[in-house]
Formats: sequence, structure tokens, C-alpha cells
Amino acid sequence: MTDPVPTSEEERDARAAEYVLGLVEANDLPHLETMMETDVDFARRVGAWRQRLGALDETAAGGQAGDALWSRIETALGSSVAPTVSRVSAAPLRWMALWDSLPFWRGAGLSAAMAALLLAFGMGYFMHQANRQPVLVAVLMTDQNEAAAVVRAFADGRAELQTIKPIAIPPGRAVEIWTLWDRAIGPKSIGLIQNVSGKIDLRLDGLPRPTAGQLFEMTLEPATGSPIGRPTGPILNKGNAAVAL
Repeated sequence: MTDPVPTSEEERDARAAEYVLGLVEANDLPHLETMMETDVDFARRVGAWRQRLGALDETAAGGQAGDALWSRIETALGSSVAPTVSRVSAAPLRWMALWDSLPFWRGAGLSAAMAALLLAFGMGYFMHQANRQPVLVAVLMTDQNEAAAVVRAFADGRAELQTIKPIAIPPGRAVEIWTLWDRAIGPKSIGLIQNVSGKIDLRLDGLPRPTAGQLFEMTLEPATGSPIGRPTGPILNKGNAAVAL
């Protein structure tokens, strides 16, 4: 039995899709039926999935079954099958009826499209989840061996800095964030901030993806940043990246 009351945005959307596709376990169905009546957000997600999946059914053109097809269906499935036709020989007739049946192939095509859509949704969901997990982490420590901030690098190329405690910045100054992956090239600035508190997105455009052992540090600089493109002020904290567990 899966969790019948999803909480995250991704889980709620996935459960709504499963509900519309009829993939919900029987034990979970009463809970989701109650959510449909009491949870406006969940009901909206279910309605959105019904609209998306319902549009697939409109891709098949309508049609009328011919007299010959109906005759074969009656022969294969009706009670008036000729005595000379055995159960074994009647089986091909059933397959012929299905082969020529537009509703059958329309339903099969819709089922395949639904399966493909669900697979794509599932892969996108799990890829999204994977991209939210850091692949590298660097804990930036002060000279007093206190953790001041954490840098997280993700599989999709993003990186962020999360402060552990506020950092006091004097008036007219700013904190600049640097990274060093090659001493021959030297440190590169990846962020300039006047108020260090909370989470900050780092600028890694044009730089190689972070690797294990790569240095990150924060220095105190003029309000507009270092005038020479290299750290000039005191180092506030620093740390090397390690593979995230």
C-alpha cells in the first residue's frame, strides 16, 4: 500500500496521474476519493490529468463498422456458431474480428499512448528528484574551525551556497565567493553579496563543473567586488568539495 495522502508537489501530481489512469491500489482508492471531495488542489490536479489524457482519445478518427465485420463478430462470438466449427477453428475468427475492429485498435493505441505518457512522466519525475540531490558538498569553515556555510553542486550544473549562521558585513563592504579548481588559472569569482543570510545561487557560467577537492572560499571585499579579479580582503571561511553521500 502506498502513502494515500501525498504531501509534496511532485507526489500529489504523480498520485493524481495514477488515479486518472486507474493505477491506484484498491486500499488507497477510498482515501483518494475522499481527497477528491475535500482537497481542492488534488481535485484540480486530477481534472488537469483527465484533460491531458482525454485529449489523446481525440487523435483517433471515428468510424462505422461494416456489415461484414459485424457478421464475423456474430459468427465468432454468438451462440449460433455452426456445429462444424470447432473451438480451435473459431479462435482465428475472433482474432480476425479484433484485427478489423477500429474500436479495438483505437483502445490499444490509447492504452499505449497512456503507458508512454506515464513512463515519460515517471522519468521526468525521477530525473527532477535526482537533480534536486547534490552530487558535491563543501563545508566552509572559519579559522576558529566553525562551520559558516555549505556549498552544494547539483548534477544539472547548478550550485548554491547556504549560510549556517548570519555573517556580519561592515558598511561599504561585500562578501565575494570564489572557487579554485586549477592553481595555474587562479580563483574565479562566483558571487558577490551584501547580505549573507539564507540561500544564494552561485554563478558557474563558463566554468568547468565542480569536482571533488575543488576549493570554495568567501572573502571580505569592497562593495563593488575585488578591483583586480582576485581575492584582496581577508578570508572569512573556506572548504573543499567532497562527493555527497
